Amino acid sequence: MCDNSSKNNAVTSDSELEAKLRQLTMLKHSSTNGQARGLLNSTNGESSQDQGKLKVAVNGKENDSEEERFDDISTHFKSILENLGEDPSRQGLLKTPQRAAKALMYFTKGYKENIEDVLNDAIFDEDHDEMVIVKDIEMFSLCEHHLVPFMGKVSIGYLPNKKILGLSKLARIVEIFSRRLQVQERLTKQIAVAITEAISPAGVGVVIEATHMCMVMRGVQKLNSKTVTSTMLGVFREDPKTREEFLTLVRH
Repeated sequence: MCDNSSKNNAVTSDSELEAKLRQLTMLKHSSTNGQARGLLNSTNGESSQDQGKLKVAVNGKENDSEEERFDDISTHFKSILENLGEDPSRQGLLKTPQRAAKALMYFTKGYKENIEDVLNDAIFDEDHDEMVIVKDIEMFSLCEHHLVPFMGKVSIGYLPNKKILGLSKLARIVEIFSRRLQVQERLTKQIAVAITEAISPAGVGVVIEATHMCMVMRGVQKLNSKTVTSTMLGVFREDPKTREEFLTLVRH
């Protein structure tokens, strides 16, 4: 025999969940995400499945389409222009929010790419144990602290261990990680670790020399300053002669 009270409770629970989902969606699209998170934190009574639905309502950007993300970013750029004291409706700025959104999505396209897909068909068995170096790979990225560019050149060297990597794929690794919000120190290490995980070489060395617009355009405004970072793994870290050979070849 069916328990009518249980049915009523289930209906009430579903209705309450739907109401909260609608409220969270309204809060998110009205740029009051803090209130939405507050509502989410107050829903201790829901099951883990229902909590998951509520979290998607607040954090579900991964489920948004490319067009929805583009529209959202454009709207925020328009708001930024207004807060700067500009008129987004004047001729010169009429399409600026859309252009800026498109540019930013391109600058950060590395979030949608992964190393496995890029390198899948470019790892080859080869009995070569001499150093492989590709230097002066051009790099453009965005500083995550100020959202302004930093740019420079990346030099990569590795000692193969029965496997080699297609040379153009080294540049693709640089592209994937640089097209994200970054700091140069982390970018340098990410490139080295990705190569290590892909082909397990005897050693990897990565050197980046870059100019940061956050130093050139603002703050100390040192126009000729450059930042150099390096990551050495395996024999590049353990053997001074190997490291020195790599650094000497990179400099010339």
